Amino acid sequence: MSEKPYIGGQAVLEGVMMRGPSCMSIAVRRPDGSIALEEGPIESRIAETMGKIPLLRGVLMLVESMSLGMRALNFSAKHAFPEEESGGEAEGKLTIAFSILLAIGLFVALPQGLTAGLGKLIGAELELTDVAFHAVTGAFKLFIFLLYLLFVRRIPEMKRVFQYHGAEHKTIHAYEAGLELTTENVRAQSTLHPRCGTTFLVVVVLVSILLGSIVTPLLLPNAEGLLGQLQVLGLRIGLLPVIAGVSYEFQRFSARYCTTGPLRVLLLPGFLFQKITTIEPGDDQIEIAIAALAAAKWREENLEESASATSISNETLFFPSFQGFQEALPRLRG
Repeated sequence: MSEKPYIGGQAVLEGVMMRGPSCMSIAVRRPDGSIALEEGPIESRIAETMGKIPLLRGVLMLVESMSLGMRALNFSAKHAFPEEESGGEAEGKLTIAFSILLAIGLFVALPQGLTAGLGKLIGAELELTDVAFHAVTGAFKLFIFLLYLLFVRRIPEMKRVFQYHGAEHKTIHAYEAGLELTTENVRAQSTLHPRCGTTFLVVVVLVSILLGSIVTPLLLPNAEGLLGQLQVLGLRIGLLPVIAGVSYEFQRFSARYCTTGPLRVLLLPGFLFQKITTIEPGDDQIEIAIAALAAAKWREENLEESASATSISNETLFFPSFQGFQEALPRLRG
């Protein structure tokens, strides 16, 4: 029996996106309770050309995931809130650019500035090349990330996204355990998963401490003062692709070898943050996650029948209920 294909996911507005090696599906609960579904094969150049090159594959996979994630968010917004006008592809690109700039400001520039300010406040200014400087900066990053997550969790719309995030994890656990995808089987699973994007971000912070401590003294041995701060900030931004690549490889390793035994302790930091970004879902949310994963699984099993298709169709399928989706699944377009 061949190994089941790897499927990962992402929570979106009132829905879930599931991504397989060769396909993607997005299921969204519409205001009237019906389900909107977009699914089909995708062509990933990364898997074909760079999928086996360590470090580089992590960076390229992150870029591709951001692109597909934004596409899924746009689809979910269109069907979860049909009364609100969508800004289209141009607005989506602006949103990505703004999000990247905001992330750099909040999680790169601000922590470094707070570390420098703390040093002056306590009268023990840290050298920019010291390990302590990078460790304190990393601690500020985690603290800011924690505050950010606790804040957005209080927003009702984001709380529902976190519930769909929990439903996504539960459904993937059931799939990986070989269980039938029923609400009962999925409900019994954990909301925590070692391959979660939240864990990836925590790993990014920890890796940034390590790389910053090693690379800064080598490339900027005389960095000091305001100019040194700007040089270190530029170096941190320049190291982001390397940090992302190393973090991706570490997460692959930990997800494969650290789920049991003493090495499981390596997953604990990510799991602690996942306690915030995942919330126990209701059955209606579990149904959406099952629909997305079932469609992706079906597509992976029927790729030969759709070999001529190279991208997801713009056509959207609608189902009056979860039961209607289950009845129609064998007849999805091939």
